[in-house]
Amino acid sequence: MSTPQPPMPQAAPDWQAAAGSAYPTYTSPIPVVRTHLGHAVASEWTKIRSVRSTMWTLGVFVLLVVGIGLLAALVISANASESDLSGENPLSFGFFGLLIGSMCIITLGVLTTASEYGTGMIRTTMTACPSRGRVLTAKAIVFFLVAFVVTLVSASLVALADVAILDGSRQPSGGEWFKATIGVSLYMALLGLLSLVLGSIIRHSAGAITIMIGVLLAPLVIALFMFSSSLEKVREALFEYSIPNQLSVFYSTSLSESGPSGWDPLWIALGVTAVAIGCAFALLEKRDV
Repeated sequence: MSTPQPPMPQAAPDWQAAAGSAYPTYTSPIPVVRTHLGHAVASEWTKIRSVRSTMWTLGVFVLLVVGIGLLAALVISANASESDLSGENPLSFGFFGLLIGSMCIITLGVLTTASEYGTGMIRTTMTACPSRGRVLTAKAIVFFLVAFVVTLVSASLVALADVAILDGSRQPSGGEWFKATIGVSLYMALLGLLSLVLGSIIRHSAGAITIMIGVLLAPLVIALFMFSSSLEKVREALFEYSIPNQLSVFYSTSLSESGPSGWDPLWIALGVTAVAIGCAFALLEKRDV
C-alpha cells in the first residue's frame, strides 16, 4: 500500500515591495507597452480588411471604374473616325466610370465610422483606445490610403487601356497623365474621407450616405432645371462648383468655361475636408459614445 505523498510547494508569486511602501506589490511577467498611433492604425487596418462590406464595395468600385471606362472607349472607337479623335484626350473617358464609382467610395467612407455606432462596437473601440482623437485619426489614415491606392490602380489601368484603344487620338502630356492618375486619386480619397468624417458627425449610415449623395449630385441636377434668367448666376455657381464638374477638371474637359481649373478642385476638397475634420474632433470630445 503506497503512502500518500505530501503536496508539493507551489512557487509564490513575485511580490515586491514598492519603493517607499511597506506593502508588497505584484509585478506582472507580461511586458507593458505604451500604446501609440501605430497600434490604432494596425487595429483599424485589421477592421477594414476583415469586413466583407469592404471587399464588396471596393470590388464594385473597381468593376464600375474599369468597366465603364473601357466601355466608353470602345464605343467611341467603334463610332468615331480618326479625324474625330485627332484632338481628343483619350484619358478623359475615364471620367464616366469614376463619377459612378464615387458612390462606392462615399458608401465605404460612411460605413467606416457610422457602422460602429450602429452596432455599438464603438464602445469596445473607445474602451480599448480611450483617446478618441487617436481613433478617428487612425480611421482617417487607413481609409485615405486604401481609397487612394484602389483609385490609383483602377484609374491607371483605365488610362493605359483607353490610350491603347483610341490609337487615333493625341498623346497625353505628362501633366495630363499625372492629373488623370495621381490627382484624381487624391480627389477621390478626399471625397471618401469627407464621407468618413460626416459619418462620425451624423452617426447614422443611411443618413450620412444620403447627404453625401445629395452633395455629389444635387447641385448639378438643380442647376439643370434653373431656367429663370434671374437665377443665372446661381445656376452657374452650382454648375461650376458641382463635384462632377470639378472631377472633369482633372481630365482637362471641364463642363464649363469658367470656375475651378488646374488643381483648384483638389484645394477646395482639401479645405472642406479639413473644416469637417475639425468639427468631427470637437464633437467627438464633447458627445458620449
